[in-house]
Amino acid sequence: MAATNCSPSLDILVRGPEGFSLWNGPPFSNGQPSIKVETVACSNAKFCDDGSRLMVTKSGSIVSIYDCGTTKEIRSFEVPNILAAALSPRGTYLQTFQKALTPQEKNVVLWSIETGDPVYQHFQKNMTKTTWPSIRFSSDESVACRMATNEIQFFNGGDFSKGITNRLRVPGVAAVELSKEPGSHVAVYVPESKGVPASVQIYPCAKDLQSQPLARRSFFRSSSVQMSWNSGSTGLLILVQSDVDKTNQSYYGESKLNYLTTDGSHEGLVPLRKEGPVHDVQWSCTGSEFAVVYGVMPAKATVFDKKCNPLLELGTGPYNTIRWNPKGRFLCLAGFGNLPGDMAFWDYAEKKQLATTKAEWSVTSEWSPDGRYFMTATTAPRLQIDNGIKIFLYNGSLYFKKMFEKLYQVEWKPVSPDRFGEIAELIKSVDSLKVIDTKPQGQGSKSSQASTKTTSSNPPAQKAAGAYRPPHAKQAALAQAELFGESQAEGLSKNALRNKKEK
Repeated sequence: MAATNCSPSLDILVRGPEGFSLWNGPPFSNGQPSIKVETVACSNAKFCDDGSRLMVTKSGSIVSIYDCGTTKEIRSFEVPNILAAALSPRGTYLQTFQKALTPQEKNVVLWSIETGDPVYQHFQKNMTKTTWPSIRFSSDESVACRMATNEIQFFNGGDFSKGITNRLRVPGVAAVELSKEPGSHVAVYVPESKGVPASVQIYPCAKDLQSQPLARRSFFRSSSVQMSWNSGSTGLLILVQSDVDKTNQSYYGESKLNYLTTDGSHEGLVPLRKEGPVHDVQWSCTGSEFAVVYGVMPAKATVFDKKCNPLLELGTGPYNTIRWNPKGRFLCLAGFGNLPGDMAFWDYAEKKQLATTKAEWSVTSEWSPDGRYFMTATTAPRLQIDNGIKIFLYNGSLYFKKMFEKLYQVEWKPVSPDRFGEIAELIKSVDSLKVIDTKPQGQGSKSSQASTKTTSSNPPAQKAAGAYRPPHAKQAALAQAELFGESQAEGLSKNALRNKKEK
């Protein structure tokens, strides 16, 4: 218990129509959170990866940077015609993308937050989620790279005055993923072209080692790829998706999960035991295991080791989401989006299921940095009604619930899991917490016992019929909204307003 007393606090960022505020996270005194930072007007807010700084986009063209230790504003940037902004992992740099008036204008700018001066600039015609942020950093910011036409450009993350330190030529490159911990490798994706299959290749970041790729995987029928590095930068998962299924088995297209290692020991498909799409995949914090949700409904979930051997079967159900807690002890398997919100909590160390419950209409979900709490949220513009926050204990018991007239964003402030005590000691401190009783308008659990099953007391709401949009079109629209700030998508379209009135 002494370790938990020395642990940092948990904070929650909450953003609504009036702006963002910062809450003191659980455990709550008297069952309610206290306000750490009162509401600040803004259109968007985002933490850097280590949680040391917060970027806030305000009205006009103002981007403010807050120090999360003091909660004070430390720097403000005025960037005309700004369309997107991002912080580097440790909050050293601010990267902005502006609407370019001429091709000669360098509309992507990297700013030093310490001095407020630009340290690097270049022109980029447009941005997508695949190409933003334009400059990618390793977790410690020692390595940075940028995708340009037919090449990858590398920089010294600590000194951009040196300019481009290295160029890696890759004809046709369309996406890159720099490994984070450490920043030792880069994965590049080249789409299919003129009968030549698409490919993903892994290169070392060191200039003198880049003569040949360390690993390569080729495939046909790829509309897009998602690449995910493990901690340790030894393995890369590649989710290949196509809009059309040539076998006509799925109306939603097809997806394949590939796995590459930097030592060349594995190059191929992950052996999934059920036909159908790959819904979600996530590495554990150790980088030694990954969990996959896959197959036609009811979907199947499996944990694999880094040699693609199955370690644990998590069963089947209406699931499309997997969340591994930052300590690697617990897993949450869930069915969100167009599914009814079923959740199953697992203790990976004990290889057993702890509880099942529901969180209907959830849009976002994530474990707290200490691994004790699981938070789901229903937010606009995805859903315009029943917006709210639910926080569950690690065993699936509902600990806190709050509804909002309109809610745009909810997220934990990032903190390194290493700053918290051992998870076995941490969970002892939550076993005595009071949990919310099940109420007619929501759902929860009266028990904090690990083996208790909890269910919803109200049936899922009937959704109004609307025009069909294929999954990839919905995903593209959400990605565009995220890239260019949620404020531009928080209002309903004319058709959506009409549908809402009819409902």
